[in-house]
Amino acid sequence: MLSNNDGCVIARSNEAKALGIKMGVPAYQIEEQVRKHDIAVFSSNYTLYGDMSGRVMHILQSFVPEMEIYSIDEAFLHFSGMDLFDLKSYAAKITHTVCRSTGIPVSMGVASTKTLAKIANKFAKKYKAYQSVCIIDDEDKRRKALKLTEIGDVWGIGRQHSKMLKYNGIETAYDFACKSRAWVRKKMTVTGERTWLELNGEPCVESELIPPKKKQICTSRSFGIPQTDLEGLKEAVAAYASICAEKLRAQQSCATSLLVFIHTNSFREDLPQYFSNSLIRLPVPTNSTMEIVHYALKALHNIFKKGYRYKKAGVIITEIVPDTAIQTNLFDKVDRKKHARIMKVVDELNSGFTRNMLSLAVQGTDKQWKLKREKLSPCYTTKLSDIIIIK
Repeated sequence: MLSNNDGCVIARSNEAKALGIKMGVPAYQIEEQVRKHDIAVFSSNYTLYGDMSGRVMHILQSFVPEMEIYSIDEAFLHFSGMDLFDLKSYAAKITHTVCRSTGIPVSMGVASTKTLAKIANKFAKKYKAYQSVCIIDDEDKRRKALKLTEIGDVWGIGRQHSKMLKYNGIETAYDFACKSRAWVRKKMTVTGERTWLELNGEPCVESELIPPKKKQICTSRSFGIPQTDLEGLKEAVAAYASICAEKLRAQQSCATSLLVFIHTNSFREDLPQYFSNSLIRLPVPTNSTMEIVHYALKALHNIFKKGYRYKKAGVIITEIVPDTAIQTNLFDKVDRKKHARIMKVVDELNSGFTRNMLSLAVQGTDKQWKLKREKLSPCYTTKLSDIIIIK
């Protein structure tokens, strides 16, 4: 699987790994291997990923009273109140159901804390003997698992802390768990102490059943074709600003300021380089696409210069506030109730499978700046034209 603009390898099957394909390698460097071994190569397909992720999460949710979605491909299931269940067989049923219903193989780690569950999941994924399920449910299993886990592989231990711990002779998760609580707190503050407690079987990482609202929203893309004129950049920035506004409305928030940036390709040393950004404070906090796009284009005009081949642009929404706590302006002439009604209609029309049915004209239709995705797979589950036909 390739990154944006089909640049680098970002995901590999076990077969591709066995052939020596490295993570992050530029696609052009493996063209010979691809031809020789007939390797299937695909562009990033976020529509397909998002829909399949939603299907997997929906299935997982049906098995437990509480679930916390951690990322697009990971979730924490809470088995509280299910003490009479045989967790081994129940977990096997969960993984089997997901694979049977979606075609996506999943692994599951079960333990008394999130950090231990993450470690168990690594074993379930790595060793076939576990049959996709690893359970750490007693002291012997916990100690054995920690001894086999390198300190850098522990959830919550970053690169710098990993270096510090190894310098102090701590090579495994077990070595870390055996240190005194006071030593850990002194060296790694309360964050490291939480990880230490979790490794010792004491849950202390709070659940986030409702995802927290974002404090900053950024939408940026590298262009499939470098842009040299203002019109192409206006289309891109307007599209990115529109996405930001939609995300604001989804979490019932408003923006008080926004930043627009543009830059050239720093890897092209043969071309003139330019990078700039412009910050604009909005007169009244808003989540209206029309207003946010208007000020984003105003910011773009402030920084655009002719004579450069622009590779990337982005819009960053900062200083986000709840839409119920807005400081109005005495001289504000915008009909905000009308804007709110229009945005509600737009969101309803663009929901579900009908993405981008209604957009601003300034976002354009040609979109030559869009991502390069020459090896895009069909959107089997979200486009009627791409549905698999069985004969």
